[in-house]
Amino acid sequence: MDTQPAPTPAGLMRRLAAMLYDTLLLAAIAMVATGLLLPLTGGKAITAESHPALGAAYRALLLGIVFAFYGLFWTRRGQTLGMQSWRLRVEREDGGLLGWNDVLRRLAAALLSLLPLGLGWLWVLFDPGKRAWHDRLSGTRVVLVPKHQRPKRPS
Repeated sequence: MDTQPAPTPAGLMRRLAAMLYDTLLLAAIAMVATGLLLPLTGGKAITAESHPALGAAYRALLLGIVFAFYGLFWTRRGQTLGMQSWRLRVEREDGGLLGWNDVLRRLAAALLSLLPLGLGWLWVLFDPGKRAWHDRLSGTRVVLVPKHQRPKRPS
């Protein structure tokens, strides 16, 4: 019987580093989207006061970008580009890939983790399984991906 070892939970610093990478990527995508919309406003900032309908659509677009970014990565491989760089993977408690409902729950719960001054994220430091509030609320976990060992060259 071939049993796999239990996955190693990811620590806070590695998670935050991956989040920083992904935030930079999301900022770049948001800048491109914003740039594409600026001709509609004559090059002026898109605000709720100056363009109420466009302002609401713009905020919905940005939320959609965040949802699509994480959703596409998490449902296909369990890793964003930042997570790949830091050898992290998000998975359901059973080890499976997230579905779109899991992505929505995880992102909503992550917002709750940030609201009380990030206490939900800091919970990783105290939790025996190194799980943040949003991990527990969404039934997911972030694990360390083992290093791939290079094949030995024949001598």
